[in-house]
Amino acid sequence: MNVLVFFALTLQGMTEDGTFLLEHGAMFVPKVVEDGEYYRLFTSMFLHFGFEHLMNNMVTLVLLGWNLEIEVGKIKFLLIYILSGLGGNILSAWYEVRTMDYTISAGASGAIYGIIGALLYIAMRNRGRIGDISGKGLVFMLIISLYYGFTSSSVDNLAHIGGLAIGFVSGILLYWKCNRKDSAFSKS
Repeated sequence: MNVLVFFALTLQGMTEDGTFLLEHGAMFVPKVVEDGEYYRLFTSMFLHFGFEHLMNNMVTLVLLGWNLEIEVGKIKFLLIYILSGLGGNILSAWYEVRTMDYTISAGASGAIYGIIGALLYIAMRNRGRIGDISGKGLVFMLIISLYYGFTSSSVDNLAHIGGLAIGFVSGILLYWKCNRKDSAFSKS
């Protein structure tokens, strides 16, 4: 979906341009709060500021996402992805309302951090591994990613942190139920 949206918008204009993305659903708190454009909490997850932004997110999504999908299935994967992206955007919007420091934002990274959060929980439950990924490797990647975010000026760190937290909690709720069903079947 992210790639399709990116190429469709590329045919219409410059995806690096914040105003262009704002016209097509990017997150901007005054539009959400004052104009009631709540859909931006969702649509901004599928928009990206240029090809490099898209590729960074999609490579991470592919490398990590399939591991989560194998563990929880397509529906729960999609639920974690969407809830994490929304949660990240809501935390970021809350902060911007409090500080009145508004910026146009877009990208799938809040949702992707949610995938990382869910994978961290599942790795904890599975003695430090999930598929071919180690929990230590995930933590290392998370630290590097957060460091990069906090040392860069154009990164929505609260969307990342919010997505990570929602993903971790979603992992607890959805993976627990998944395992609970499996254990019920194995007892009969």
